[in-house]
Amino acid sequence: MHRGTLKSTRTKAPTSALPKKRRPLGVAAATLGSVGDLPWAPGTAGSALGVLWVALLDRMPLTPTWRAALLCLTAGILFALGVRFAGAAEQFFQMRDPGSVVVDEFVGQLIPLIADPTGSWKLLLLGFVAFRCFDILKPFPAGRAERLPGGWGIMVDDAVAGLYALAVMLAVQVLGR
Repeated sequence: MHRGTLKSTRTKAPTSALPKKRRPLGVAAATLGSVGDLPWAPGTAGSALGVLWVALLDRMPLTPTWRAALLCLTAGILFALGVRFAGAAEQFFQMRDPGSVVVDEFVGQLIPLIADPTGSWKLLLLGFVAFRCFDILKPFPAGRAERLPGGWGIMVDDAVAGLYALAVMLAVQVLGR
């Protein structure tokens, strides 16, 4: 299908009301299985999975440096795959930035948590709230990045929101010393 046939405006409308078709593996990855089909706040659920991933890493016998490296690696790989998978999901759902695509929120949520990968519940909560706020508000250039074609627009705006939340996390750490 040609990209020009997709709806021209981005929407986060739920895609669960669309007819059920068997999803290709890439689309299933973009929606994090059925997480993207939740009837309310699928993006928040995708972000919560990012927090859960950090909490699980804290249970592993890794130093904070190795946890941060693993978070960076996870975010980088999932970002690259997410561009492709989110673009495939746009084609599958026949709409720009379908609401059920939540891999972008998962990746964006990992970015601020790199600042303190220890799993401290206060810092996890701060990173979660900061990311969700920036993801919803989309301050410049996040809102503009959303206009990038295909999976790039879906992924980059959340990465920018994650970078803003990372700045908040780092500022809190510096000011808290």
